[in-house]
Amino acid sequence: MPAAMPLLSHRITHITEAGSDGWEMFYRAKAMIAQGIPVVELTIGEHDIKTDPAILDAMHAAARAGHTGYAAIPGIPALRAAVAERAERMTGVPTRPENVLITPGGQAALFAAHQLVGDPGDPALYVDPYYATYPGTIRATGLTPVAVRARAEEGFEPGEADLAAAAAGGARSLLINSPNNPTGVVYSRRTLEGVARVAARHDLWVISDEVYDSQIWEGEFLSPRAMPGMMERTLVVGSMSKSHAMTGSRLGWVIGPEEAILALWDLSTVSNYGIPGFIQDAGVFALSLGPGYEARIAEPFRRRRAITQRLLAGQSVVRLAPQGGGCMRCWTCARQG
Repeated sequence: MPAAMPLLSHRITHITEAGSDGWEMFYRAKAMIAQGIPVVELTIGEHDIKTDPAILDAMHAAARAGHTGYAAIPGIPALRAAVAERAERMTGVPTRPENVLITPGGQAALFAAHQLVGDPGDPALYVDPYYATYPGTIRATGLTPVAVRARAEEGFEPGEADLAAAAAGGARSLLINSPNNPTGVVYSRRTLEGVARVAARHDLWVISDEVYDSQIWEGEFLSPRAMPGMMERTLVVGSMSKSHAMTGSRLGWVIGPEEAILALWDLSTVSNYGIPGFIQDAGVFALSLGPGYEARIAEPFRRRRAITQRLLAGQSVVRLAPQGGGCMRCWTCARQG
């Protein structure tokens, strides 16, 4: 008789609640596609264009040139510098390469940031509606996820009073996402000023998921890191997946205070041990294409958003919430246009 398998850790078995990881529809859609069933895929933020051949050529050239060994663990200097330059250009906040840690995609950056901000059992806040992995990511780090509801009648922006009430329970961090997935809302200056006041009053880290920062259709993109007093308590999560159609390359980053980045370097050493150098070289090339290239990648979603707005304006069943940005899951429903 075979021996029983040893017990699994509580950390792993409690990543999901009630056995659901929130991706059942995605798995079902992929299975249907594999069976040859026509499916319009609306379940994941994936471009319907592929990574630009010029970026792939840069990746291939770097690999052929020999950049296939171990790469610098926090990221190669050129990529850290390029990410820092982009962040400073987009937010106005002085950013040095030492403020940047390269990660295997934005998801790994979210995981690393939550590893940094608290200890097992500490409450970690996140705003609901939320991207599917948020509570599971928080539980995977040993923290306790606490949702703060953002209401439709308030434009899906979190209220200062609600944030403060949740933070009063001993929270260590607050995860926000603007432009938001799934609502598309771009947080106003007023909202971010409220976030900053709550963070200062309750000594919170703010983890700002800004992977959709290149997709702003109305209003102004603001990072909480740019708010007064917030540079030293904000960790920005970014990625090249949405801005450069590089989802499979797994290039992301955390931007934060230098001391925090040095601590995350230790985590990278014992986890992923760096990102392949030839992929990082391709990231440097992609970032060198500048903001015009990012605008070109985003433009189809602006057009599809406009189509969706026109369609919704012609009926009275579904109401369009105020929004100024967009996640690709929200707007690909108009992809046939």
